[in-house]
Amino acid sequence: MNHYQFNKIRKWLAGMILYLLFSLTVWATHNRAGEITYRLISGFTYEITINTFTYTLSAADRPQLEVQWGDNTKSIADRKSKVVLPNFYFHNTYIVQHTFPGPGIYEIVVQDPNRNYGVKNIPNSVNVIFSIKTKLVISPLTGGASAPVLLNPPIDKAAKGRLFIHNPGAFDMEGDSLSYELTVCTEENGKPIAGYTFPAASDTFYVNPITGDLVWDSPVDTGIYNVAMKVNKWRNGILIGSVTRDMQINVYNSTNNPPVNPPLRDYCVVAGSEVSFDLTSTDPDGDKLFVRASGGPFEMPTGRATFDSIAADTGYSTYHFQWLTNCTHVRQRPYLVTIKATDLNKQLQLNDFDVFNIRVIGPPPQALSAHASANAIRLTWDKYPCSNVKFFEIYRSNGPSGFAPDSCETGIPSYSSFRKIGHTASGNDTLFIDDGSASELIKGIQYCYRIVAVFNDSYSVASDEVCASLVPGLPALINASVTNIDPAAGSVFLAWLKPNPDSLTGTGPYKLMIYRSPDLWGLSFQPIDSIFTATLDDTTYIDQPLNTIHFPYSYKVELYNNVPGNNYLIGTPEVASTLYPQLKGTDNKIEINAIRNVPWINSAYVFYRFNQNSGTYDSIGISSTNRFIDTGLTNGKEYCYRIKSIGYRDIENRQAITVNFSHKNCATPVDSIAPCPPDLNVINVCDSAYNFLQWTNPNHFCADDVVSYKIYYSPVFGNNPEFLTAVSSAQDTTYRHYPDGNLAGCYQITAVDSFGNESRRSVLVCVDACSFYELPNVFTPNGDGINDIYIARNKNHYVQKVNMKIYNRWGTLVFQTSDPDIKWDGRSIQRGKIVPSGVYYYVCDVYEPRLTGLEVRNLVGFIHVYSNEKNT
Repeated sequence: MNHYQFNKIRKWLAGMILYLLFSLTVWATHNRAGEITYRLISGFTYEITINTFTYTLSAADRPQLEVQWGDNTKSIADRKSKVVLPNFYFHNTYIVQHTFPGPGIYEIVVQDPNRNYGVKNIPNSVNVIFSIKTKLVISPLTGGASAPVLLNPPIDKAAKGRLFIHNPGAFDMEGDSLSYELTVCTEENGKPIAGYTFPAASDTFYVNPITGDLVWDSPVDTGIYNVAMKVNKWRNGILIGSVTRDMQINVYNSTNNPPVNPPLRDYCVVAGSEVSFDLTSTDPDGDKLFVRASGGPFEMPTGRATFDSIAADTGYSTYHFQWLTNCTHVRQRPYLVTIKATDLNKQLQLNDFDVFNIRVIGPPPQALSAHASANAIRLTWDKYPCSNVKFFEIYRSNGPSGFAPDSCETGIPSYSSFRKIGHTASGNDTLFIDDGSASELIKGIQYCYRIVAVFNDSYSVASDEVCASLVPGLPALINASVTNIDPAAGSVFLAWLKPNPDSLTGTGPYKLMIYRSPDLWGLSFQPIDSIFTATLDDTTYIDQPLNTIHFPYSYKVELYNNVPGNNYLIGTPEVASTLYPQLKGTDNKIEINAIRNVPWINSAYVFYRFNQNSGTYDSIGISSTNRFIDTGLTNGKEYCYRIKSIGYRDIENRQAITVNFSHKNCATPVDSIAPCPPDLNVINVCDSAYNFLQWTNPNHFCADDVVSYKIYYSPVFGNNPEFLTAVSSAQDTTYRHYPDGNLAGCYQITAVDSFGNESRRSVLVCVDACSFYELPNVFTPNGDGINDIYIARNKNHYVQKVNMKIYNRWGTLVFQTSDPDIKWDGRSIQRGKIVPSGVYYYVCDVYEPRLTGLEVRNLVGFIHVYSNEKNT
């Protein structure tokens, strides 16, 4: 490049800089504050709302804004409203919908080149792009979610040397947890502004992470300041999104004092109750006041709160807050209400922000009652008043609990003696039968109950406590023991305690009717025999012949006064079942569960396994519970078991020791337990165009029979990986994958054991495509056969297409193409001749397959052309 050409380029660049500076000066002092919120429509489709606050006296105006969606796409949001506010503000609202490609974390960015002039904590703010951003998380683990809305505008005033408080008034309709933090204001593409500082304070400048109060104690200088606050949204301890607000504070010299709100307390009310109180704000300078309330109670679809002025004069203003709550307001998180008092001072209007919480809880279930029989306790209650309840949870305590919940305590706390024993199928249920299936019911013990209603994310207040005890049966059974194991000639021994004749209503003679049902619960009793007695000394019975292998039996014995003309049932019979070994064969072990339905207490169980060598049952263990695991077994071999229960029963100061033997049952241990998944790591080897997968062998830490692996693959994030290949040896823990097209992709791996059990999939591991595309900055189309064609460095040819435009120094388009290789021969599309030597500017949109699909990468730069042509 000669000296003449260099001077021309320098003058051109200087002119362009002056033009840009002039343009910024004319169009600047525009955007002051804003934020982006989003609302789930359905699936992966969301609607975003952009709120910006701009300077009314600026010539700049934005009827449309470009939205960067974070998925490598952009679209235009149209302005839906433009509202004039006091103090030279426009409130602009833009709305647009977008469908995301699938699960992922998306940073939505909107920017405007015209940030307003004179922001003290942003260096040269008039030349700094204004941007706002929001994080949207789409995850199958947490479900879809909408962002919280910020009900208080992001513009405020402060006085130098005076405490300043602002609250965004964040409200989350879905009831998720919110936290708050300071962050930095951003510029182009949502990047932090270089040189940005927080406003100087005489004491502190911070955000309360729980309430969202922005506290500036206190401004040390006048001027315009911008600060950014991030509102984070949490669900089940997982961050599922955030909204970043860029707000502007104007600080003035003033003798005005801010107004003062009265102390506010938090409320906790049962749905259907009313929160109602008067609030008087005062001003130390005697200014008139305007008080505004905002928050969740004012945003509800039904049953909105009201806040009305009832008295006002110089120096004070009284308002009445009223909210009649209903069942739709019930949720775990309290509703935050912000009270903003503004004095109407002619010099400078100042504010006082205060907040209070209202928690709305579900009412307790009413009229709970307990009705006991010989083997179960029946609970009933009134129909619940809230239709949005999902179901009821049932809790039981051995004896009175002493639990006395306070006025705002919901559910049943873990510190109480209650334990959950079940739940109903729906919120319409008014009945639950405790038959001891969750935890054994024992005669002689008093059981106490409470129930709670379960809402979407919270519990109601617990019901009142009710208690009941099982009713002793007559006669009282003490044995149901299998005495002979045979599929056809088996036998069961029954025994009961002799009733006390003095306590009977009948004088005899008596009849005992014996019933049997082929199940555990007595669902289909049939009479099998009867015993006639005058003395009640007959207290045993042997039931035979019958099948004592395939299923348990249950029995009941009815006692009748057997006098002609005066025949009736005495007392209430009770049910007792035989003991049955329920078996489950797993990997090298068998799980044994002694199932039974008996009115006595079993204090111990002895477990026996059949010994084929001796032909007898050998004891293999004893337990105080009805469960035992027999380990160290051989997979594929059959094992047979019996159980002996040892227990007792107390009736009318008599204690009977009871020993009962079970049926026989057999099972085979089979490896049905899947191994744990390997830990996977993936590295893309760009030079050789393959992805290198490496994983751990589960046999080294959590398994002993893994024999192979299955690899799953998806070329894009968000799709479910599909089967790619199998690795047939457990010792092979690496794999090279040569994908078609590019290296972007997501992988999972599973381990398969010798019985074909496949582990769950490993954690999803994704790698992005390698970026090989570059554009040279020197081009010499001078006919010497070297570098005469401008060609992109496009290794492996992953780029699908480009939109390449090359301009000369006057901004004239000289070449364009969609060919990723470019292949420019140096000729101008205007004249068809080789372009003269000089510096040329290019803009190139590169379309590359990446992890999230086809992405656009924007390249800009200069090409130094050296040709034999001269400028004319």
